[in-house]
Amino acid sequence: MTDRRGVIAPRAENLTVGVSYVRGWGEARRGADCLAEQLAALGLEADFPGLTADVNVRGDGLVRLGTVRPEAALLLAGLIQAGLEATEREARPSASASL
Repeated sequence: MTDRRGVIAPRAENLTVGVSYVRGWGEARRGADCLAEQLAALGLEADFPGLTADVNVRGDGLVRLGTVRPEAALLLAGLIQAGLEATEREARPSASASL
């Protein structure tokens, strides 16, 4: 079973000839490293000890967050929400710009 993005596809344990696992894993590694850097900047690296790069059977890169405490998940969700709200505010034209 797989979702439209292939995330639920099983991880690659048995390799298939012709599938670019290294490319997918490399993309996942870059994503995991970037996320780890941002979490470290916030002092949250200890809250995501299972953060790792992986690849599924189709060669798609995956970033696994691992098991996290509910408080860490809530904090991450709050940070994402704050970022979305800030982006939304920046995208809106200011009232003074329309004068």
